[in-house]
Amino acid sequence: MAIRGGFMDADHSAARPAGQGRRAILLATLGAGLAARPGGAGAVTHRAAAHARPHPLHAPAIIGRAAAPLPLIMLDPGHGGKDPGAIGVSGTYEKHIAEAAASELQRQLLASGAYRVAMTRTDDRFIPLEGRVEIAHAHSASLFISMHADALTDRSVRGASVYTLSGQASDAQSAALARTENSADRFGGPRVHANSPEVAAILASLVTEETRRGAAHMAASVVDSFRPRIGLLTHPARHAAFVVLKSADIPSVLVEMGFMSNRMDEAALRQAGHRMMVAGAMKQAVDRYFASAGGVTRLTG
Repeated sequence: MAIRGGFMDADHSAARPAGQGRRAILLATLGAGLAARPGGAGAVTHRAAAHARPHPLHAPAIIGRAAAPLPLIMLDPGHGGKDPGAIGVSGTYEKHIAEAAASELQRQLLASGAYRVAMTRTDDRFIPLEGRVEIAHAHSASLFISMHADALTDRSVRGASVYTLSGQASDAQSAALARTENSADRFGGPRVHANSPEVAAILASLVTEETRRGAAHMAASVVDSFRPRIGLLTHPARHAAFVVLKSADIPSVLVEMGFMSNRMDEAALRQAGHRMMVAGAMKQAVDRYFASAGGVTRLTG
């Protein structure tokens, strides 16, 4: 017996004790004699040899499939950094309201255990509009939600609304909001430029029909979830050429939680309790979206 590298190896060429050799001869002779008898040890040995043959190997049966990954929701708090967004009548910055509301929505979505959530920004920094879309694609998002609280020249207008992408605005107010939002990249310096409304209209035409249907369904879910608890604009589901909604294959909506130009909307959005209620309605809208055929198609298609 040799010891190599800590393991003992049998050396079959080494001399065996004499008694062991005689025992092997006796066993061989006995086996030959028994083999001559019907049903004797030879038959037993034959049967044992037959059982000793290796059986073919089989792969284990597949009894289930791995669970599909949870859908990823991309939340996009509007503005940030050098871009404050709208400034409320009492001096509140839209960028802070958007981030606070998106963080609360993220908390509620994650607490449900039904979703993964990512945010385009989690601090006060500037991100170009194109960059927000790119982040959603990098995460292979199932749904993109941009959160805002803009301002209008008419300070009497208040209420929430939701927007989807279209080359043609649904109304003059939506067109004005899109122009304001698409000009946000002016804060990024000369190398960062939002697309012109004309280019945005061309991009809108490239959005797949499936994505367009998904966005429309999500917008309807937002309206249905907001209606019992959050004040809405007249005709709250609207559309315009928002650059940030231009993804060709990720259903995308822009939610206006209210208007910083309205004193009552601004005061409400400054309250954590109201933002929690807005986030709760948004979470319910997301649930409705994924419980429907539209959400399932996005996940499995």
